[in-house]
Amino acid sequence: MIEIESLSYRYEDTTEDILKGIDLCIAEGSYLALIGRNGCGKTTLVKHLNALLLPSSGRVTIDGMDSAVAPLWGEIRTRVGMVFQNPDHQIIGMTVEEDVAFGPENLGLSFPEITKRVAHALETLGLEGFEKRFPQSLSGGEKRLLSLAGVLAMEPRYIVFDEPAAYLDPAARSLIIGTIKKLHAAGTTIIHVTHDPRDILAAQQVALMDRGGVALFGAVAEVLGRDDTFRILGMDAAEARALRGQMAAQTDSAVTDGGERG
Repeated sequence: MIEIESLSYRYEDTTEDILKGIDLCIAEGSYLALIGRNGCGKTTLVKHLNALLLPSSGRVTIDGMDSAVAPLWGEIRTRVGMVFQNPDHQIIGMTVEEDVAFGPENLGLSFPEITKRVAHALETLGLEGFEKRFPQSLSGGEKRLLSLAGVLAMEPRYIVFDEPAAYLDPAARSLIIGTIKKLHAAGTTIIHVTHDPRDILAAQQVALMDRGGVALFGAVAEVLGRDDTFRILGMDAAEARALRGQMAAQTDSAVTDGGERG
């Protein structure tokens, strides 16, 4: 479990907290969507989950490990993987396989274990045959998958996705969201940061952020059932109806599929 207790954070060059007294628990195996307008503090919050940032006040613990304790940072960052919005900021290898191997190499794993993990990560994400490709030759969607492959090779318990489908065409977006769903179905805990309300339909729970705090938290249907949600997100009535319609259609489809399987 990741536990966030009374978390506040202020950047050194500012006079106001960007995070303000946040309390949140993320259970292992869950799928949490973290949504809110740009600038509300989403990315700042998730950077606390693997000690990239440390609280100005409050506490963050990952499986009981306090993020403020420096000797624990290595273990925390092994358990919590981060997939950043811009994959170019995360890809450092000269080839695809070299990039995916970077994390396991830093864990001090044996060569056979690294080779196995790289192959498994690439196979999981449909990147077999890309091993010798140069990252610069990949499409935007393929780069997102490559940055995720590097995280998967570390075998984390939790994966944070920061706007993973932003600026992608519909096909690449569908591929990324589908991949996240498969990872969750296989048991990985997902924390999905987004400003796009469509993305929360795949989640189990939603934390809606507003001006540095968590304004609403609950199941997807519960949060989307409140008019406050759409006011905070700046959506008009037509957009709200459309999103609720998508949620209803998705629920009906799940019920139908369940009945057919039964």
